[in-house]
Amino acid sequence: MSTWRDDPNVIPPWNERPKCHCGFRTWLQVWTDPLPQGKKGCRFFKCPDIDDDFKACTFMQWIDTHPLGRVSLHQVETKGQYYARHTQAREEARLAREEQERRVRQQQREAALKIQEEQFQAREAQLKTEADEQKNR
Repeated sequence: MSTWRDDPNVIPPWNERPKCHCGFRTWLQVWTDPLPQGKKGCRFFKCPDIDDDFKACTFMQWIDTHPLGRVSLHQVETKGQYYARHTQAREEARLAREEQERRVRQQQREAALKIQEEQFQAREAQLKTEADEQKNR
């Protein structure tokens, strides 16, 4: 006999739903956003406490780790933790991108300096050749 944790089409009974930090029984929801990758279609519990002043409870507990209904009984993550983790990942990606851009700019500067040095040496050699030719005349 399958339970609501095994079958994504079964709704859990009210008394089996966890309570959030503010004491309410949670709602069962399905993740619809494409990010994070691999979470679309996964089920999670969410606090029903939604205020008009946007100070909603951030409790969130995943039921599925994959949209195909593979069960994870111990994975608990609040919305705050989720957003903090993804904010940190975005910040790390931004810093890596900035470092890569800095390296590219440095390489471009070095290449430009090398070209200028070669042009300077070529002009210096040309002037020396012209000076030698004038001496010989």
